[in-house]
Amino acid sequence: MIDAHVHFWNFDPVRDSWINKEMNAIRKDFSPKNLIRTFNDLQITGCIAVQANQSESENNFLITLAEQNEMIKGIVGWVDLKDEKLEERLRYWSAFKKIKGWRHVLQAENSDFILADDFANGIKLLQKFGYTYDLLCYHNQLPDIIKLVDKIPNQPFVLDHCGKPDVKSQDLKNWSRNIKTLAQNPNVYCKLSALLVEADWKNWKDIEIFNCFDVVFEHFGTERIMYGSDWPVVLLSRPYNDWFNLVTKYTSKFSIQEKQNLLLNTASSFYNLEKVDLF
Repeated sequence: MIDAHVHFWNFDPVRDSWINKEMNAIRKDFSPKNLIRTFNDLQITGCIAVQANQSESENNFLITLAEQNEMIKGIVGWVDLKDEKLEERLRYWSAFKKIKGWRHVLQAENSDFILADDFANGIKLLQKFGYTYDLLCYHNQLPDIIKLVDKIPNQPFVLDHCGKPDVKSQDLKNWSRNIKTLAQNPNVYCKLSALLVEADWKNWKDIEIFNCFDVVFEHFGTERIMYGSDWPVVLLSRPYNDWFNLVTKYTSKFSIQEKQNLLLNTASSFYNLEKVDLF
């Protein structure tokens, strides 16, 4: 099994200012050693380490961790996609085979940024190097995300955290419609992750999460959905095992093939993980 979305960091209150005082559970360092016992208990083979800081130094940090920890099977890093020397930077990073793709925190940007030609051109350049792109956005940004992916045929995209629906309010109508539209693009995949963080952290109900699961599985299917935890951010709500058990409960009647897709095959294929890397 692969967890397609985890983070590691050495907490810095200035750099990591998004981790506010309401998030005391994650205002500290998190490294692979904090996760290995959980992975062993659940028989999770490895993970994709996703950037949490928007600097190229983050890439070096994650590369070093991957060299020291076999559990990290791939990296989603950060690079300035609007940089005039982007191709030069991508060529440099292409020497580090653990880097599989890139991400920018689009949830912090406006429409002008997301739909800018230079941003789209930057993503287009990723195809030359065989890189994927992770889409991190809020549910109300999905119309712009749909426009963005339509500009870039053949680029492999994955929607992080199901597009962050408003789990807490259960106002899912517009999000559901946009998920249906986005999923019609065969190059867009979806991460089943982080929904507990979009819910009432301490008082959510299974059905609220399952209502969201229903939508993404209907439109993406298991061949384009990959399991992720968003650890350690998930700890704002519950321990890692609670999220894993919730996904297991929902998928209990899935076929063996569907479970394999969700827990291993989709992420392995999307991020181009070789079997030698996995085991």
